[in-house]
Amino acid sequence: MALEITDATFEEVVLKSDKPVLVDFWAAWCGPCRMVGPIVDEIHAEYEGKAIIGKVDVDANQEFAAKYGVRNIPTVLIFKNGEVVDKQVGVAPKNVYTSKIDAAL
Repeated sequence: MALEITDATFEEVVLKSDKPVLVDFWAAWCGPCRMVGPIVDEIHAEYEGKAIIGKVDVDANQEFAAKYGVRNIPTVLIFKNGEVVDKQVGVAPKNVYTSKIDAAL
């Protein structure tokens, strides 16, 4: 399972990370998010030790979703050195997400 990231842990886990970070902004009621969730969990297992893969429930954690302009979900942001380096809005195949992480490694 991907790491559960909250407003309280976002800065430490994402912005201060020395590894690239994939963050999936999602909500339980969002059908397309339920399609992306298992993909993100697979990526988490494959990139263990190389990148941090996490999820932010936007219903419970709105601060950073608002800060990064997340208006539609699912939205996946790729961070490197505390900055957004790539993004994907909507559902995409697994290779789209992994190529974005690979580019940040």
